[in-house]
Amino acid sequence: MQWTDEKITEHIKTRLDPHRFLHSVNVSKCAGELAAAYGADTELCITAGLLHDVTKNASEQEHKELFDMAGIILTDAEKSNKKLWHAMSGAVYVKYVMGIGNGEIINAVRYHTTGRAGMSLNEKVVYTADFISAERDYSDVDIMRGLAALSLDKAMEYALRFTIPDLIKKRRTVHPDSVALYNELVLINGGFYDT
Repeated sequence: MQWTDEKITEHIKTRLDPHRFLHSVNVSKCAGELAAAYGADTELCITAGLLHDVTKNASEQEHKELFDMAGIILTDAEKSNKKLWHAMSGAVYVKYVMGIGNGEIINAVRYHTTGRAGMSLNEKVVYTADFISAERDYSDVDIMRGLAALSLDKAMEYALRFTIPDLIKKRRTVHPDSVALYNELVLINGGFYDT
């Protein structure tokens, strides 16, 4: 099947609850705007934004079946935090079930939750769009939106400065990819947040 954004939108609507569907549409729109602003691949980012949560409402059984399909063996950190599963299973779903072979789209879906060191510009766009989409209303969202207008790297560092301590406070595991991304961004940003 040739997947247009219209067909993808129809497909994700059958897989997601109304709130998650709205979020995915909003992330797609935001990703397109960020991509245009930063010179990323606009069409790719729009598509990846639509797909980023394709397995968010999947059952535990479906996640496990997708992991098996791709030969994914979860680490202890991944086993203990099921909120990470949808990014991993979503990448598998996009590649193997939907047959979308674009590695940039697959990686944007795969790393939109944890991030990773060495992210491409397209991956950074989708990661950031997920934090600042139109329906987001957490306390620092306006700060994040302002930073995203200045620098994706600064916005992403700010996001991690919130999410990593929050995970620690809740006694949840912090994925090594998030730690690697944070360390990379601190070096890139040159101590932007001097505290």
